Amino acid sequence: MACSSPSCNLFLNRPSPPIPTSATGCSLSFSNSIFCGYHAISRHCASSASRIRAKFEKFQGEPPQDSFREAEPSSALENSEDDEEDDSCLPPDLEGAVRQSSQATALFVSSGGMRAIVELLIPQLQFLDDEGAQVELWELSRIFLDTLIKETECQSVKAIFPDAGAAALLKYRWKDAAFKFASLSDRRPVESEDEIIVMVVPDYQMLEYVERIASNLSNDPPRPLIMWNPRLISEDVGVGVNVRKLRRYFLSTFTTVYSMRPLPSGAVFRCYPGLWKVFYDDKDRPNRYLLAQELISRPDAEELEMIFGSAEEEPVQGQSLLDKAAGVISSINRFMKAI
Repeated sequence: MACSSPSCNLFLNRPSPPIPTSATGCSLSFSNSIFCGYHAISRHCASSASRIRAKFEKFQGEPPQDSFREAEPSSALENSEDDEEDDSCLPPDLEGAVRQSSQATALFVSSGGMRAIVELLIPQLQFLDDEGAQVELWELSRIFLDTLIKETECQSVKAIFPDAGAAALLKYRWKDAAFKFASLSDRRPVESEDEIIVMVVPDYQMLEYVERIASNLSNDPPRPLIMWNPRLISEDVGVGVNVRKLRRYFLSTFTTVYSMRPLPSGAVFRCYPGLWKVFYDDKDRPNRYLLAQELISRPDAEELEMIFGSAEEEPVQGQSLLDKAAGVISSINRFMKAI
C-alpha cells in the first residue's frame, strides 16, 4: 500500500510491490547559516521544485535551472514508472519533509483529529547544543507553521516555544508571522481565541506545563494540539517508571501523523493517513530504498530486527562508538541525499 494522503504533494498512488529488501536517498543539506531571518529560507524554498526532480539518481544529470518546469510535460509512461517506485512517498530533502509533515498534520486536523505528533528523528534536529542547529530548527518550525496555516486556512494558530527567551526573539525577528507566539512558562500560553496550538520542540523539563496545557485544551471547546519534534523523554533519565507512565498515559493519547527515522540499513517512515513503512537499502541502486514491509502501528525493536535480520542489526563485537555514529551519519546522508 503506498502513501495516499491527498494533502501530501509527494504521495503517489501505486500498487504495493512484493516484500523485498530496500532503501532511498534524500539530503541533509539544509544550510546552517547565521540567523538571517525567514527571507533566506524563502529564497531557499524557491528552488525546491527543481530539487524534487533531482531527488533520484536518474535525474542527477539534468541541469538544476528550470529543469523541473521544462520536464513538466513528461509522458504518461514516465509518470507511471515513477508511480511504481517503492520510495516515491519519501521527501526530497529536509525542508520537503517539514512541508510534507505539515500537510499530513493539516489533513489530520481537518479530519477531526485533536492530538498529533510530528517527529523528524534526525540528529541534526535532535542535538541543539550549537547556535547554528537551533537557528535551523526555528526556521524549519516556521516553514511548518506557515504551511499549516496555508493548508488549514486557520488564522488563529498559536506557536508555543520551549522558553520565553526563544519566543521573544522569534517574535521580534518574525514580525510578519501569521501566527501568535507564547512560551511554555507563560502564565496563560493559550487564549480563548486560539484555534490550533503547536508546541515547538517541547522539552521533558517542561513536561508538567505540557500536560497542563494539553488537559486544558481538552475542555469545551476542544482544540487541536500538535507537538512538533517533542523531546519529552530524556536519555539521561533512562527508561524508568516515570517514562513508561508518560508513554502509557500521555503520549498514547497522541497520533503520530508524521515520522521520519533513518536507520543504519534503511529507514522507518509514516505520513498520515498512510501506514508505517519500513525501507531497506537498495544495494543495486545507491541512495534508493525498497519497501520491506507496511505496518498498522509503529514497529518496535523486535519487529525491526525481524525485518532487517539480526545479522545486519547486531553491531560487530568491539565496534567503537565512533564507528556506530559514522554508520548512523552515513545512513542519514543516504536518506537526505545532497542535491
